[in-house]
Amino acid sequence: MSLTGHLMELRTRLTRSLIALCIGFGVCYYFKDWIFDVITRPLTQVLPKNSYLIYTGLTEAFFTYMKVSFFASLIITSPYILYQIWKFVAPGLLPNERKYVAPFVLTSSFLFISGVAFGYFVALPPAFKFFVSFNNQYLQAMLAFKDYLSLFVTFLLGFGLSFELPVFMFFLTKLGIVNPRMLSKQRRYAILIIFVVAAILTPSPDALSQVLMAIPLMFLYEVSIFVSRFAEKKETGSTGNE
Repeated sequence: MSLTGHLMELRTRLTRSLIALCIGFGVCYYFKDWIFDVITRPLTQVLPKNSYLIYTGLTEAFFTYMKVSFFASLIITSPYILYQIWKFVAPGLLPNERKYVAPFVLTSSFLFISGVAFGYFVALPPAFKFFVSFNNQYLQAMLAFKDYLSLFVTFLLGFGLSFELPVFMFFLTKLGIVNPRMLSKQRRYAILIIFVVAAILTPSPDALSQVLMAIPLMFLYEVSIFVSRFAEKKETGSTGNE
């Protein structure tokens, strides 16, 4: 395919992804109050009685709802967007490599949503409970929803993207950059890097949140070694057949 053809293909895939994202945004904005309740539940469940989220700017609530709708649309339409990414990459792959399209879309979507769910149900509640515990007769939390949403999105996106580690390692193995022996040998350094990444990706500075992210990442690293063995085995088998 020529450069012009690649650019045309890229435009098509981007256009379709944006259309899907816009449709999802419209649907999510219609249900914005329900989504608002879901997003704020990890915090409102630990806030003292009669506490509220606030907004301080005249247009702040409107634009915050827009961000909520966009974030929800991104999660809902992620399988379709991942499919469009794969369709753009697929022409440059060998015929036997294109069969990975369905597993790629399904696995990537499952891992991303699993990461978001883990962050929402497991990591956020204890982190918020810790921060709200400083409330007393002298200190009262008056939390702006804009700031909460920024923390919420950053936190869950960090979990969602970090859970893509096995897929990332699969393609690095296919490209010959890593192999299962290298991953096994460098495990101790990987654990150190995982804790550093967990400290960066978790916007809250408490150790509990960082450990809650590091533990599943260490498990996913072990899964990645298995996935790398599988990818190398498939690559060796394909070369032998050729």
